[in-house]
Amino acid sequence: MSRHQPSDAVRLSIAEATALGTRALEHIGYSSEEAAATCAHLVDAACCGYHFAGLPRILEIADDPRTKEARQPIRVVRETPVSMLVDGGNHIGYYAIYKTALMAIDKAKQAGIALVGLYNCALSGRNTYYLELIARENLAGMLFSSAWPVVAPEGGARPMLGTNPMAIALPTGNGPLIFDMGTAAIMRGELALRSRLNKELPEGVAIDANGLPTRDPHEALKGSILPFGGVDRHKGYGLSLTIQALGLLAGASLPRGRVQDYAQLFVVFSPGLLIPEDQFKHDINELIKLIKATPLRPGVDEIRIPSERAFRERERARKEGLLVDRKVFEALKKMASAQAGIQAE
Repeated sequence: MSRHQPSDAVRLSIAEATALGTRALEHIGYSSEEAAATCAHLVDAACCGYHFAGLPRILEIADDPRTKEARQPIRVVRETPVSMLVDGGNHIGYYAIYKTALMAIDKAKQAGIALVGLYNCALSGRNTYYLELIARENLAGMLFSSAWPVVAPEGGARPMLGTNPMAIALPTGNGPLIFDMGTAAIMRGELALRSRLNKELPEGVAIDANGLPTRDPHEALKGSILPFGGVDRHKGYGLSLTIQALGLLAGASLPRGRVQDYAQLFVVFSPGLLIPEDQFKHDINELIKLIKATPLRPGVDEIRIPSERAFRERERARKEGLLVDRKVFEALKKMASAQAGIQAE
């Protein structure tokens, strides 16, 4: 049975959401291959419960001037037996990072380990999506993603850093263990969606153009997001700065003395380089069992492992479909020229 559906939302099947998103992306100029790869990522994000990272992102993509610029083939510009530097050719990050993840998998399978950098692409999506591909190939992986500035450094009143997420994935034989975190108090995609829907921000996540705290998403877009961490915000700032620096290692540039580029740094390796793979899988599953068997505090039902909630949400969404805000649905339908086959419940 479906859950309660708000009146301001539309329920779409996964197939309908995918068709709508793919057509909208094709309408704004992406090839069928790039549109399909991008939409698969967005729909998966929504299935996992990250609705701001789902179909609403297409509206941001359509408004982003970088996506209108000429695109070139993705190419390897430097390579060794264990490393690779990739030029994304100004393709959208969802597509370029996906293709680069596949390259990293191939290289790690050949050499046991791969260090792969990617630059010259914008909009990265959820790092979990790429690392799940890696972990399901029985490889361990890390991904550090630097981005254009929307976050102020601790104590600063202007954006100088990206939201700069990082993620780690490990194969277990029973579904991957993936930890994925942004270094900002709120992700840029969620801020943009709240602005579009006129929804107030939580306390303590953003400042306005004058450096003053704000809960108004429109003012926050003119100002800056803050690093994560609350009273320990310096920790989020330190992580963000470090990931921004790793982006330089992956080919990001600093034109005119300002952070203006996205970059991705993959570290992918076989657990068998260090200990037998069977031993690792046994040990990591034992560790997970021990953690989940921890005595619970009052009012707590269970201890979840990172990404466990998202994977459960995905299974539910595949059966029940996705709820899409009606404003977002109507905008996408218009963008896709309201072709037949997409019907609201």
